Amino acid sequence: MTFNKLPALLSEALVTRGYTAPTPVQAAVLEAEAKGRDLIVSAQTGSGKTVAFGLAMADDLLDEKGMARPAKTPLALVIAPTRELALQVSRELDWLYSDAGARVVTCVGGMNPSLERRALARGAQIVVGTPGRLRDHLERGALDLHSLATVVLDEADEMLDMGFREDLTELLDATPQDRRTLLFSATMPKPIIALARRYQRDALRISTVEENRGHGDISYQAMAIAPSDIEHAVVNLLRFHEAETAILFCATRDNVRHLHASLTERGFAAVALSGEHSQNERNHALQALRDRRARVCVATDVAARGIDLPSLSLVIHVEIPRDAEILQHRSGRTGRAGKKGTAILLVPYTRRRRVEAMLRGARIAAEWVAPPSAEEIRHTDNERLLTRLLAPIEIDDTDRALASRLLAERSAEEIAAALVHIHRAALPEPEELLAENNAPSPRASRSDFEGGAWFRLNIGRKHNADPRWLLPLLCRRGNVTRGEIGAIRISENETVFEVQQAVATRFLAKFRRKVDEDEGVEITPVDGQPNTTHRHKRSKPDNGNSRPPRPPRQQKTRNAGPKSAPPGQDNKPGNRKKPSRKR
Repeated sequence: MTFNKLPALLSEALVTRGYTAPTPVQAAVLEAEAKGRDLIVSAQTGSGKTVAFGLAMADDLLDEKGMARPAKTPLALVIAPTRELALQVSRELDWLYSDAGARVVTCVGGMNPSLERRALARGAQIVVGTPGRLRDHLERGALDLHSLATVVLDEADEMLDMGFREDLTELLDATPQDRRTLLFSATMPKPIIALARRYQRDALRISTVEENRGHGDISYQAMAIAPSDIEHAVVNLLRFHEAETAILFCATRDNVRHLHASLTERGFAAVALSGEHSQNERNHALQALRDRRARVCVATDVAARGIDLPSLSLVIHVEIPRDAEILQHRSGRTGRAGKKGTAILLVPYTRRRRVEAMLRGARIAAEWVAPPSAEEIRHTDNERLLTRLLAPIEIDDTDRALASRLLAERSAEEIAAALVHIHRAALPEPEELLAENNAPSPRASRSDFEGGAWFRLNIGRKHNADPRWLLPLLCRRGNVTRGEIGAIRISENETVFEVQQAVATRFLAKFRRKVDEDEGVEITPVDGQPNTTHRHKRSKPDNGNSRPPRPPRQQKTRNAGPKSAPPGQDNKPGNRKKPSRKR
């Protein structure tokens, strides 16, 4: 199928932008059965859906000669969930309809509302905006929808997720009964179906997304790592992939701020997007990514909605998404329009089962792999450098003259070594990951732990506790070596472990000082040696020949106090301080 049946000016605009044939969703809305009807469209993000609904509304906007119909009030209204998406849609429709003489006005939060009202007063065939700002203009009388022929709800599922139901209802209730409603939604939850039943008539269902896949052009990887190693894994992934553009998803604006600062300090060209940034700051950040002045974007879910970066090839879920839908929305920022992309989930060991269940629910086959090590990154750096230096290039006389001067001063080997040094100096240093070495390491003999200090962690088997990641965690957080950690005994709800007496005080101070690095991981000293059966029955000393005692079993009692008391204080009821009641 080609664009031959479209008005000449629209066909020329598409050819000028490099379109040779319609994408599947564009072809579907141009079929005869879709002409003049309400539509419910499910299409993969980046499949050309903006141009698709732009073409679907052509009959309502253009006259017999292919020119825009004169209009004092809007003929088409496009509602998008975020400012970035609304601005992107506005740009797409502007180049599509500019030769036909149609005016496009954008109304979004963060912009000057007075300028928007003046633009609406001058008249426009197409209005694009976010629900809140459009509702504000409607209530102030600046937006007149009585002549509207088509309304488009772009990414309707996200708009409902973001709490725009009331805004959408007021806007749609203000439109004529005979207008067309084009509903574009990546997913079809019950609220979207209810919205369609209320505001659409005999809608044609169009889907170009296969039911048994997430995004076919996205390669999913999952990496189980120590919680304290996540930031280092991010650094190594960025260095290993060297993506043209990458986006890193965090759960909160505080985490965005922290990770952005950390990456910038390491030498990455990074920008941040979160709710604390103004529209002007967001525009500058996105433009830096488009201009390639920045290659990494650290963002929250809401701030990244509607972002369209054609060069984006890597998505890293630094913090696990809340559910499968958010996973797919995040990952859908890459792998667009036939291009390949990679989505990577960084999974703390304790949350692997939850992520596996989420992937199964989303029908995503993710490959579980180890994060790239510093050695692998340096090897990849060498290969990339050889490829760049050995690639054929055109050399002018100025370059030859400078090369001759260099050869006169230094040998070819020295010059080549200098090139390698300059190249490596410009790259952020890869990180040594704690989880890289899963092989058992030499441990101190039992005689070294006569009278060693015992500690308790609040994680056990039900949290997927495993010595392979617990040992590196203890060493890193407590600033001790593997040889200074003794027995590690994991029970259902907690873990007890031994530390050499000589470093016990330093270990506890260091570990508690870094408590914020691993949310939810707590440590408490154990007074004496852990018991094997009853909490108050002391076990025999371990002389190195006996079998290690089993970890203590937690006893559930009503109104129980702390699991263990600090050194020098027991847990007897008479020694506990009664809590004061605030009146």
